[in-house]
Amino acid sequence: MAAAIEQLRSAAVPVPLIGDGVDHWLAPRLAAVLRQAGIKTLADLTLRVPRRRRWWVDIDGLGVAGARQIEAFFAAHEDLTDRARALLVTQAQSDVVPWEKLVVPHEVDGAMGLHRAPRASCVLRANNDYEAVQAWLSLHEAPATQRAYRKEAERLILWAIVERGVALSSLATEDAVTYRAFLRQPTPRQRWVGPASPRHSAEWRPFAGGLSTRSRAYALSVLSSMFRWLIEQRYVLANPFAGIKVRGARQTTLDTTRSFSEGEWNLVRTAAEGLEWSYGWQPGAAQRLRFLIDFSYGTGLRAGELVHATLGSIEVDAHGDHWLHVVGKGSKAGKVVLPGLARGVLDRSLAQRGLPVTPGKWNPATPLLGGLDGEVGITSKRLWAIVKRFFATTADVLAGTNPALAEKLRRATPHWMRHTHATHALQRGAELTTVRDNLRHASLSTTSMYLHSDDLRRAKQIGGAFEAPAA
Repeated sequence: MAAAIEQLRSAAVPVPLIGDGVDHWLAPRLAAVLRQAGIKTLADLTLRVPRRRRWWVDIDGLGVAGARQIEAFFAAHEDLTDRARALLVTQAQSDVVPWEKLVVPHEVDGAMGLHRAPRASCVLRANNDYEAVQAWLSLHEAPATQRAYRKEAERLILWAIVERGVALSSLATEDAVTYRAFLRQPTPRQRWVGPASPRHSAEWRPFAGGLSTRSRAYALSVLSSMFRWLIEQRYVLANPFAGIKVRGARQTTLDTTRSFSEGEWNLVRTAAEGLEWSYGWQPGAAQRLRFLIDFSYGTGLRAGELVHATLGSIEVDAHGDHWLHVVGKGSKAGKVVLPGLARGVLDRSLAQRGLPVTPGKWNPATPLLGGLDGEVGITSKRLWAIVKRFFATTADVLAGTNPALAEKLRRATPHWMRHTHATHALQRGAELTTVRDNLRHASLSTTSMYLHSDDLRRAKQIGGAFEAPAA
């Protein structure tokens, strides 16, 4: 007994952490009142309660006496208050900042996350959640994809720290369910929602408003994918977003909301035909633009795939079908049908560039999409700029006669041609599985005896949907 008492005397005094629940350190009645007001952790108590005189009046049931007890608790633990204040480098009228400005105390940076895997087994050099997420983002080379994924990861990290007072790697399934509801209506609104602003602006907020059903489903899908990767790297042990769905979300990967109808596409193509004569484009630039949009439309290629495609990537199989081998998202190899439309515009583009049309005379290293002024090829960023310029030009032309299409064109990106390809192929009779295979949204089975028959069917259906125009 004496030894036990002596051991207790020499034991370290428990120290409150900002991620601890209020019920761990405050009287039960006070904790119950705070929880009723949505203040669940010590971080909530220091970050969410305004620092002003009579700060407690907005918390029902707290009162002066309860407020004095809380103030006395923080006075006894001044270092706790300092750490909590360092959670965010706050700016005027804002409780959240972009994560590159985030200063996170050790307690919530993930170094000691509840669901961290044993350090010895982790294959990442990351010491905290931010570094681990940055490693995940670095896998995605496409700037647009990286920005989209960063936005979802950043929102979750900010929410975990500010609203839950925990690290990303400490989130539980219950937290993920709560986050799903939060995405529908981010609150408090003044903290999370604001007009689109530069990241350096004091007006910046993570959200422009509540997310739609489709956007919420997308966000949860990205976050679940991120956690799956972190598990594969043995950084965390569990995925809190596993199995969490959004009711009403369509279970399809084909997005038809950002595409052009048949009639709209015909108007776009009409504008493209007159670029050099009506809108002052240089002939070479106009010819390249027409090839770019026609080839993208006929094949459904991503921008990054098109700029890296070369003549050596084209093959003709034993059945006479033409294919283009590409390396897609995630560095996955695949192949795309080259229908008559795509082959025709490629031949015309090669002739305009002064290159041989006969495959036997091709230089395998020649890019399908050539540059101007002696350039060998172009970058994805340059492709986006070219297409956005064309869409803006066409929008200005159509603004008086077709304002709805003009507005679509101002929002459109090169990726819309991929969606338009898929939409039109389905409308013209191609099967959903065929279109998905050609877009490489789903993995192809390579172990079945039906592989070659699947290829034949895919080539026939895509070829029939995008035949070369009659001479």
